[in-house]
Parts: sequence; structure tokens; C-alpha cells
Amino acid sequence: MRTALVLLFLLALAAIPGALVPQRSLNAQKVDEYIADHEFIGPLFDKLEVYNVFGSFWFTAIYVLLFISLVGCITPRVGVHAKALRTPPVRAPRRLSRLPHHASGTLAGDVDEATASVRGMLRGWRTETREETRGGVRSVTVSAERGYLREVGNLVFHISLVGLLVAIAMGKIYNYEGNRIVIADGGQYGFCNTTPAAYDSFRAGLDIDGTELAGFCMRVDDFTADFLPNGQAEMFTSNIQYQTEDQVAAGSDEWQDYRLQVNEPLRIDGDRVYLQGHGFAPTFTVTFPGGESDTQTLQFAPEDATTFLSAGAMTFAPPAGMYSSSDEARQNQIAIQGLFAPTARFEGETGTLMTSVNPEMLNPAVAIDVFKGDSGIDSGLSTSIFRLNQSMIDQGRLVKKDRVNLMPGESTTLEDGTVIRFDGAEEFINVQVSHDPAQSWVLVFAVTMIGGLLVSLLIKRRRVWARITPAQDAAAAGDGPDPTLRRSVVELGGLARTDHAGWGGEFVRLSERLFSEPADGNGGTARAAAEGTQE
Repeated sequence: MRTALVLLFLLALAAIPGALVPQRSLNAQKVDEYIADHEFIGPLFDKLEVYNVFGSFWFTAIYVLLFISLVGCITPRVGVHAKALRTPPVRAPRRLSRLPHHASGTLAGDVDEATASVRGMLRGWRTETREETRGGVRSVTVSAERGYLREVGNLVFHISLVGLLVAIAMGKIYNYEGNRIVIADGGQYGFCNTTPAAYDSFRAGLDIDGTELAGFCMRVDDFTADFLPNGQAEMFTSNIQYQTEDQVAAGSDEWQDYRLQVNEPLRIDGDRVYLQGHGFAPTFTVTFPGGESDTQTLQFAPEDATTFLSAGAMTFAPPAGMYSSSDEARQNQIAIQGLFAPTARFEGETGTLMTSVNPEMLNPAVAIDVFKGDSGIDSGLSTSIFRLNQSMIDQGRLVKKDRVNLMPGESTTLEDGTVIRFDGAEEFINVQVSHDPAQSWVLVFAVTMIGGLLVSLLIKRRRVWARITPAQDAAAAGDGPDPTLRRSVVELGGLARTDHAGWGGEFVRLSERLFSEPADGNGGTARAAAEGTQE
């Protein structure tokens, strides 16, 4: 148990870097920035798998050792407790007066009758009756024990903890989780959960290769954000449509409606679809000198969670046939990079510095830089969709042609006649699709673990012994003319196996129930009240 506690402490200690250092599974971009900003410890942390704490070799080692330690702790204790359940309560000590709780008194009747009274008082306890002979006088002892469920609760807690660890491990092997941004465009576009390629980011368990995903589809009709008077978001709501895997396989045209809200996921085909956030996707139309146009709607990343001032970039390729070669076409791409404000306000000396003052789309506007040249999108290198390739700008291969603020419907024209028009913006939602077949078992083991812990804390293991001997005076022994005057002396002793907290009061109640005479009329009962409350 000591080893298990040390390992549990180490596990908690090892989890701290996961909260202090960015994790690659949550935000790979922040990890790259952290490595770039910390020349020494950045790469060192990468080698030590600090950016993937919960999947690192050292965290897994502690996890496995804790599991082995718990199993090694539980196994012998189960055997010991099973043996204890079959073992009768131990014999009464020779001197009950030395126990932490002690009381004595007399009962009417002989030894057998008094023994029956004691056993009746201890109904619900495990009891064992034994006979003794002291100095030629026959006496009876009753051993009673209670609180076996304390150890049962303790074992249930530890077994549930092992089960919880196993369930979490199985979940990591067979789960998957994907994030996808879907534009709320009246249900024109959506996605299907058929391949990891359908997601903007996808994280799979060790046994998931992406070929057996639940093949449901969904699309987004609209999105509504409820705000408090101070501009703080109160609730996000999105009306979506979906088809189950069977409907998709059957080629059905029927779609089912669902109202998706934060913390109220759509449960479909064993997966859960969560609404995690939202943002804005500006729409631009680029009209080239030949008259051909291209319209794109692309999400911008919110940079301010309060006002939703967002940043992003777009690239437009010239239409086919406009240039004689692909190299020439690549040198004449149009790229846009800038900010979107849902409720714009312009400040500064020239009144051109744009900011956002409200997260609702009340007065949308953009502040953009327009570039022309090779954006590097065809280079095969991975780039962020929210910013242009800075190296192409630094090399002069992508040249800034204009900087302008635009309201919906406004446009700017480049020297060669290319027109860039801002058409407005749509809202998008970020959905997360999660699949974890062990989730139900995690809940079951968590509940039983808490239940076992409560049982082990609330129930106390305690023992009571009673020694019944005949009274020594002649009248009480029944040697007088009236045999109904026979009486027996009962001595009680109590002991809590773990601690005394709360046990003294129960012992006093047992004593008073046995010695039913008033406390001032029976010295034994008075002693029970006095001695039994001492801790």
C-alpha cells in the first residue's frame, strides 16, 4: 500500500507538466511556437516527450507500475478478508476492564437466561458463545464483531480503481477524436465521418487506423449565440441535420434535425458530436482582368475571445488558360491576409485602425493586405490556413499590392485590373466527434469507487465481549426461599479495530439497552455511561 501511495503521488506530480506546457495533441501550433521561443529547453522537452505528457514513456511507466502495485496489494487482502469472514470472533480477554470501553451490571435470571438477553441485544452482530470455568464456577462469554463491510468497501474502492485504470487504457487504445470546422450555410455543405481526411485534426487510438469509423453525415443549417449585456457569451446553439450510417448506406434523402448546444452532444452510431466553439468565415470574390471570378468563404481564427476580432488568409489561383504556363500562373496568384471584425470600429489619427467592440456581427468589416505572386501553396510544404507563408514574403516572391479596409459590398482594384470584393461573412461552428467505447465502464468504476470509499470511511470495525457469571451473594444466587431472585453479573468490554471515533456512543447505547434499569439505580449502568464515553 505504501508503494501504491508513492506511485499515485508520482502520477499526480507527473501530470503537472501537462497543464503547464502546451500539448501537441491539443495545439500543435503553440508547441512549435514554444520550441522556437525556448532555444534550449524547447528541443529538450521534445526529446523527453513533455509535449505529449499523457502518452510519454515515463508517464506510462508510472501508470503501469501503479497498476501492478494495486493488483499486488489487493490480491492478498482479498484472501485475508475471505478467511476473516469464515473465522469466528476471537475469545474474550481475561480482563475486560482494561479495554477502552467497559461496563458492568447485573441481570435477572441465571447465566443461560442472561446469555440469551445479551445475544438478543447483539442481534445483527456476528457472535460466538463459549463456556468457561473459573474456580469451579461456570461462566459464559459472548464474542461479537461487526463492521466487516468496512474492508469490503476498501477492497471495492481499490478494485474499482484498477478497473478505472484498465477502462481508461482501453479507451486510449480504441478511441478516436476529430475536430472539424463547418460553415453554417443553410445546410449546403457538411462532412461525413468516413475517413480521418474529413477532419481538420484527427487523433486516433493505438488500434484505430481510420477504416472502421461510423459513417454518419451531418450539415449545419444555422448558428445562434446568446450574449449577456456585457458581451459575454451565455449559450451557443446550432441547428444541424444528420444521417445515420444505415441511412447513408441505403442512399436515403431523409435528414434528421437536431438542436446542438454546448454540453448537449448528439449521440449517433456510438459517437458523440460536441459543439465546441464558433467563429466567422469572411467571403471574398476575386475578379481577374479577363472577367473570370472566384469566390471563397474561409474561416478566420478568433484572436480575441471577447470581441471575436479574427485573423486569417486566403489564396486565389488564376483561372486555367489565363497564362501560358503553370509557372507563370503560380507567379500571379492573389493572396489576402488580414483581420475581420464582427462589429467594427475605426480608430487612430487617420481613422483606419480597425478593432472590434462586440462579438455579434452587427457591423462587419475587414482590414486586409492584398498580395500578388507565388504564395507557396503549391510547394508541398505544410502551412497554416490562417496566415501566409512569411518566407515567400521575405524572399520577395509574394509582394504586397494594397492595404485596405472594406465593408460588405466594397472592393479594391489592383494596378492590373484585378478586383477584390468583400461580400460579407458566414458563421462557422467547431464540432468535435468523439468515440470512446470504454466511457460507460469509466462511469461504472468511478461510481463504485466512490461508493466503496464512502463505505470504508463511514463503517467502523468494532468488537464487543460479554462475560456472564452467577451473582455471588446467596439471595441473588437463588439459595433463598424465592428462586426468582436469581441474578447474573454481566461484564461488557468494547474495542474498535481501527479507531475510537464515534464508537463510544454506540457502546453506551448498547450498555443502556442491556441494563434497562435507570442509571442512578444501577451502578453498572452508571459506569457504562461514564466509562464508555472515554476516548
